Amino acid sequence: MRQANSRIWLPYWAQYWSQMMVLCCLCIGIGCNVNASERTLVKIKSSADDTDQPCYLILPANYKSDNVKRPLLVSLHSWSADLNQRNESLEKLADEKGWIYLFPNFRGANRTPQACGSELAQTDILDATAWAKSNLRVDTSRVYLTGVSGGGHMTMLMASRYPEQWTAASAWVGISDLALWYKKHADTRYGEMMRKVCGGAYGDSIKINKEYIKRSPKLYLKKSPNIVLDIAAGIHDGHTGSVPITHSIFAFNAIARANKQPGVSDDEIKLLSKPTGRLDEPLKSDQETDKSLGREIHLRRYAGNSRLTIFEGGHEGISTAAISWLEKHKK
Repeated sequence: MRQANSRIWLPYWAQYWSQMMVLCCLCIGIGCNVNASERTLVKIKSSADDTDQPCYLILPANYKSDNVKRPLLVSLHSWSADLNQRNESLEKLADEKGWIYLFPNFRGANRTPQACGSELAQTDILDATAWAKSNLRVDTSRVYLTGVSGGGHMTMLMASRYPEQWTAASAWVGISDLALWYKKHADTRYGEMMRKVCGGAYGDSIKINKEYIKRSPKLYLKKSPNIVLDIAAGIHDGHTGSVPITHSIFAFNAIARANKQPGVSDDEIKLLSKPTGRLDEPLKSDQETDKSLGREIHLRRYAGNSRLTIFEGGHEGISTAAISWLEKHKK
């Protein structure tokens, strides 16, 4: 599996000094212009194509009053959005916890080949994270990743491709298999967007099929037994929302198989996939309560270091539960 720096075509020494010069210049701006608790736009040089990529940064309120290293929360925008999207509940919680909040663009909405899990989009997230570590007081033992919907898709993709980069990740109502999602949405705007991303419809050619496959977290999750990933979906999603819960379940099952542990069975999937689906014989873990979630849990399973939750809800993320999962983990 190629790491991020294998996509940089400059000699190593030139890569390093070029990036350091950019980071140092930006660091001067950080020290002078960024006010705590305010959303500030920064530009980060892409190590893949040398373009300036936008990213929003929010420092916690007390960042400048001490020299304490802070956890870093990298938050990813949804499928049709870009970095101008807001998740104010998550921003507020990060500020209250004293965490640094980073919101990269990773090539914007998923309507071009450069977006939607491309090598460029992946590199943008890695570059933004590296920039924060180099320029801010980041506690590198607590680097977290989260996203909802399309952001859940990218969270699963980044966490499984680069597990060493993240202390823990939390993915909500994410797409794990683009080919499967295309079959559901071929005649919707999501289908049109996927055709623009991948060069055509799934099934048109082997080349196009490969684009759908390599941008799907499912491909990498099955090789990620040690990943620290929280996967969550509202049980009504797919009926009242755009991403069926099977995407979250299949992602979890890939991790379970990598750990040689039982996943969610086919019979259980059938039961939960009904509009009013419930398990006939829930396990003890399925009956847990979670104050941070604040919803009824219909299924909760564990495999390796990861967790799956199917909760009473729809196509949504719950910030308190995401933060609760992330803050439990430290390298």
